[in-house]
Amino acid sequence: MVKYEAIAHKTVYTAYDAAQTLRRELKEIAKSLLIATDKAYIIAVVPANMRLDLGKLKAILKVKKISIPKEQVMVKIFKVKPGSMTAFGGLHKIDVVADKSLLKAKDIILAAGSFTDSVRMKVKDFIALEQAKLASFTKSGGYKMQTKPKAKRKLIKRVAKKKVTKKSAKKKVIKRK
Repeated sequence: MVKYEAIAHKTVYTAYDAAQTLRRELKEIAKSLLIATDKAYIIAVVPANMRLDLGKLKAILKVKKISIPKEQVMVKIFKVKPGSMTAFGGLHKIDVVADKSLLKAKDIILAAGSFTDSVRMKVKDFIALEQAKLASFTKSGGYKMQTKPKAKRKLIKRVAKKKVTKKSAKKKVIKRK
């Protein structure tokens, strides 16, 4: 009942790798984090450019204990490979909490339960589909992509060519003497 796009891509293990592979900004990629509380497990969904603040999430959920469980929990309880937890908590019969900063993007790319498949859909559709609780529980991640703008690359190439031309011109003058 919701429009989505299935995306097949090369194997990626992190949201950062997914952003580079799919050539998207980090804020367009969602990280799905399994969280253990003293009451139950939940999935926290945050943009890849942000960091989870466990203290804020603990206060929002009104729980005494909160932690990120070991990878063996994903394997044993949820029957998924470590690192392949999807944002779709309904598949695992657990609640989803989404950070409000996800709403800054129109579409979001979510892991689809494997290292080679993702799903693109509207953020509002994802929140409605999962009946996710919206709250603010992230802080700036300080993550930036390692790419240079195209304009700067061209400028660097032009400068390099000029330097090579000057050097080669000096060599020609020296040889003539």
